[in-house]
Amino acid sequence: MTTRDTTTLGGIARSRIEQMREAEAVAFRTARPKSEARIGNGIEGFLGGVPMHWMKDWPTPFPILVDQARGATITDIDGNRLDDFCLGDTGSMFGHSPPPVTRAIRRQAGRGLTYMLPSDDALAIGPLLQERFGLPFWQIATTATDANRFALRVARAVTARETVLVFNGCYHGSVDETMVRLKAGRAINRPGLAGEFRDLTRATRIVEFNDIPALEAALKDKSVACVITEPVLTNSCMVLPDPRFHDALRRQTRDAGTLLLIDETHTISTGPGGYTRVHGLEPDLFVLGKPIAGGIPASIWGMSDEVASRFAAYERTKEPGYSGMGTTLSANPLQFAAMRAALEEVMTAKNYAHMEHLARRLDAGLTAVIDRNRLPWHVARVGARVEFICAPGPLKNGGEAEGAHAPELEAAIHVALVNRGVLIAPFHNMMLISPATRAAQVNRLVSAFGEVAAKLAA
Repeated sequence: MTTRDTTTLGGIARSRIEQMREAEAVAFRTARPKSEARIGNGIEGFLGGVPMHWMKDWPTPFPILVDQARGATITDIDGNRLDDFCLGDTGSMFGHSPPPVTRAIRRQAGRGLTYMLPSDDALAIGPLLQERFGLPFWQIATTATDANRFALRVARAVTARETVLVFNGCYHGSVDETMVRLKAGRAINRPGLAGEFRDLTRATRIVEFNDIPALEAALKDKSVACVITEPVLTNSCMVLPDPRFHDALRRQTRDAGTLLLIDETHTISTGPGGYTRVHGLEPDLFVLGKPIAGGIPASIWGMSDEVASRFAAYERTKEPGYSGMGTTLSANPLQFAAMRAALEEVMTAKNYAHMEHLARRLDAGLTAVIDRNRLPWHVARVGARVEFICAPGPLKNGGEAEGAHAPELEAAIHVALVNRGVLIAPFHNMMLISPATRAAQVNRLVSAFGEVAAKLAA
């Protein structure tokens, strides 16, 4: 029987990690006296001292108090400039305030912000979504969480089935059915859920990503309404699909009469039509949130001809009343204006080519640093989205991804990078390349990562 080494994490001595955390925390505070005075003890009037509790999850001693963000740069109120590779955790994947989106917002602001009716921009968006993502029928929502909820309602309605299937380690916003995980092979509610009194596993099956036999067994009784999945697991230590996985997933769902929902909210980094278009996936339902409107809260969800026809038949027979789909501020004219500008002028093939080029450069640079310092880490990438993972790879499933997560080490690296002028995502070492990102910024990130890695590995 082997014993686990508790003196190291990610191949680094825990004592060294703690030393770095302490030293970098001092440097962070020293560089931000104005911020510390205003936010160091929390913001008055907000629960927990922050407007949204995720803001407490940054590993910095206190959140960065932003003065402005432009392109791929954030400046705090102390004048510190950061090369931004977090980009609002994908919400600003195409840069902060892309000029076409800014112009569209300014134009629409004087014409009304919401009125529960379509505008001229809506007439353009429908065909844009059809052409870009390949499905014929679409709806607009405000968040990907909402869009996923609504799409799952449609799936259950047209299949007359209750159960959904997810993959261990998945992320689909705060959709209740997806808040489950595998522990020692058993499905349980995801730890940490607040106020949850239901057994969410009653109507949700969960298997490991890339496990084709387990997927087949879970679908065999033909009682699953829908499989909801990202094309790549992205939210904690990226897991890429095996070469045969998506073909098997599509074949097995069709054989079982189960619908397939692809959530591209993170993997839209792959190309203008997402991972789905680049790799020829054929979903029945499709969801995309976060960056679709250039930073304005918006999401889209679409469906195939067959699903739309089946749902129309269901609608003709169901009891009249509220469908449980839609919110008052969804599909408002500000969303239409920003989304049209993003689709037509920002999410272009030219911009994606720039993003892909620099992402490959970042991938190679980070990998070279890891190899040079002989660290047991690896880099994963899907299009313009790059992650360094403080464990050997590649990872095969969500269970392995959970085991690879090294929170204390990642937190130390994060603050050290901030102190060297670089911001990455606080939750899972994610870095995004935007159309506004420049080669010099990538070089600075690789250099800063190299300096930090060398200190840890010395």
